[in-house]
Amino acid sequence: MQTDISNISKHLQKNNIKFVRVLFCDNANIIRSKAFHVDVLTEHFDKGVSITVAQQAFPVMYDVVVPETGIAPVGEAWIVPDWSTLNVLPYAPTHARVIGNIFKDGDPWSLCPRGFLKNAIAKAQDFGLQVKAAFENEFYLLKSNSDGIVPTDDTVFASTLGMDINCAVINDITDALAAQSIQVERYHPESGPGQHEISIRYSDALQTADRQIAFRETVRGVALKHGLTASFMPKVFENKAGNGCHLHLSLWKGEENIISDPDGIDGISKTARSFMAGILEHLPALMTLTTPSVNSYRRISPHSWSGAFRCWGFDNREAAIRVPTSFASPSSSNFSPSHFELKTVDGAANPYLALGSVISAGLDGIKRGLKLGKQVSVDPGHLSETEREKLGIDSLPISLGNANVNLINNNMLKNALGPDLFQALIAVRQAEWEGMKNMRIEEEVKILLSRY
Repeated sequence: MQTDISNISKHLQKNNIKFVRVLFCDNANIIRSKAFHVDVLTEHFDKGVSITVAQQAFPVMYDVVVPETGIAPVGEAWIVPDWSTLNVLPYAPTHARVIGNIFKDGDPWSLCPRGFLKNAIAKAQDFGLQVKAAFENEFYLLKSNSDGIVPTDDTVFASTLGMDINCAVINDITDALAAQSIQVERYHPESGPGQHEISIRYSDALQTADRQIAFRETVRGVALKHGLTASFMPKVFENKAGNGCHLHLSLWKGEENIISDPDGIDGISKTARSFMAGILEHLPALMTLTTPSVNSYRRISPHSWSGAFRCWGFDNREAAIRVPTSFASPSSSNFSPSHFELKTVDGAANPYLALGSVISAGLDGIKRGLKLGKQVSVDPGHLSETEREKLGIDSLPISLGNANVNLINNNMLKNALGPDLFQALIAVRQAEWEGMKNMRIEEEVKILLSRY
């Protein structure tokens, strides 16, 4: 579709659209929007809609400015539509959605998360690389009854009964994603009651982050039409499986995927190994961006398939980075890995901040020629602390407070984020830690269930 105003107007009229939602994801990782009526399209087509600059100073708990962000409720920013992301919303008739970039005083704003990802993509291009990625989402489907909010079923991993019980809503979700040109690849019920996983096709990094916004919005919107609540909150139930959002990554030069190298160590190219090593090097600080909620750390624990240890391995679902082996083992002459998976990510993450920071860490690994350690072929949680130390395996932060300290002390990520975004982001995250660190999970659920 042409993105000039005439064609956009015709498209909106053809689909009987009344409101266009302009979306952004803030420092509290909440997807927000302001909408304009199609009758005033000409007024908003180029300049978008205005928001207070204080929007990037709100924590997840409430819409109140965190003073330490350096932002006051004075001044305007503008969410400017990227019209190439326009989609009619299948679950909200007469509404359309477009992703926005945030501008201030006519220029890209330093606190725009989407702009941060764009900068990381540009830096990758300086290395001659394109990053392709996909977020692999888990979420709960919940219903209301006399006991409150409960799961739609009580089945186990990959249960066909779970598929049958939730067939109608899952079908509608996948149809709604397809209507937005988001290709669904696989689906299964997950380990938790009412928990599901839908995998979508990989794409270039910016489109991947945009699709993650669309995915979260679509799952929640379709669930509402079925009288259900969908939540990507990392840990909804204390004694049930948490929601992960594993990030799959591959590196390309032109049309060539360069993850694999038959002559490389473990069949993985030198560039890919250094990129992975960079992510592991910075992971304790990255977690403020990839697992950004106080609630996230209820999920990250040994023996929970959440990547609680700083290591990597082939098909090792307890390592922070897993390299899938497909049909051939690493010892086979036919072994050709196509991508790797970062498990220490969840659905509370702002996809632009998470993906941009991971790319920055990987590029730092390439720049410094970091060496990837030996792959781990056992569950690190079954090793003694002494054994883990000998293998160079670290436990990852056990709280948002710990992760925040690591980010504060990580100069590479501070520089990548830039002084304005870093100050606002860490202030918001510190306020969330201080405000929620002593909460019981039931209190967290009341705040976060509908945020994510």
